[in-house]
Amino acid sequence: MKKKITIGTRGSKLALWQANWVRDQIIKHHPDVEVELLRIKTKGDKILDVPLAQVGGKGLFVKEIEEALLDGRADIAVHSLKDVPTEFPDGLSLSIYLPREDPRDMLISKNKTPFKSLPSDALVGTSSLRRKSQLLRERSDLKLVDIRGNLDTRIRKLETEEFDAIIVAAAGVKRLGLEEHTTEIFSTEMMLPATGQGIVCIEAREKDDEVLDIIRPLGHRETELAAQVERTFLKRLEGGCQVPIAGHAVLENGTIRFEGLLGSLDGKTILQESASCKLDDPNYAEMGTATAEKILSRGGDTILAEVYGREVC
Repeated sequence: MKKKITIGTRGSKLALWQANWVRDQIIKHHPDVEVELLRIKTKGDKILDVPLAQVGGKGLFVKEIEEALLDGRADIAVHSLKDVPTEFPDGLSLSIYLPREDPRDMLISKNKTPFKSLPSDALVGTSSLRRKSQLLRERSDLKLVDIRGNLDTRIRKLETEEFDAIIVAAAGVKRLGLEEHTTEIFSTEMMLPATGQGIVCIEAREKDDEVLDIIRPLGHRETELAAQVERTFLKRLEGGCQVPIAGHAVLENGTIRFEGLLGSLDGKTILQESASCKLDDPNYAEMGTATAEKILSRGGDTILAEVYGREVC
């Protein structure tokens, strides 16, 4: 068995928490394996003064780490699943999905002011078009402002700058033990999460059987099933950070329930569809694709055409 595993990871506090958690789990299952972390700065980490939607492209937080996998500097990569594109370089694939943390979105506000009590024209920080679209559906009177940086940086900006509130993923707050900042957690009915939100995944070389054998015990089957449905939905909609897309799958009593959403940038058009199927359905993952097709047929193709500047097919 391979005696040393190198984990490629971003250098933020949250990314390092995730990578160290994977490291601990590997050692738990294989005490004789040495595990080290390789911190890598990605394009998304370097460009902090431009909204993600304007940076464009996919894989802003994974490309440089994938290069380390391909050239052998790293054996596995630990990612937040919502940062991972649906297409991979030849020879790489997602191998493991770890147990999902809370997938919902969280409001952190000054003086713990609830969302419904935020004053008109309140300054709310988020760079997510998905969050902006759904927030504007609920409160078109809010002023939504881009805010970049790691989770702890965004919380600090709330305290030191003119923001009234910020919206973040609950999973990161909980993993870093920062729950004392919580004002409220939005229900998935009020704000549908990003596909893959709350899921940490491991990317590896497809033919590296020795490494794959080592990390296999870390996999969580229920999380993998939900993630596969969500990502087929995302793939059909050509999802990236330039489009307000949300999707969330839940496993319950032998059934997978899925809710998918595509919104306009101004929040005036929100197209949402739901579906369900039995867990033993061999084509369960295609539920995401079918849901995306329904949304496209209802006008979603027009939304995508406006965002990407092309004709409707």
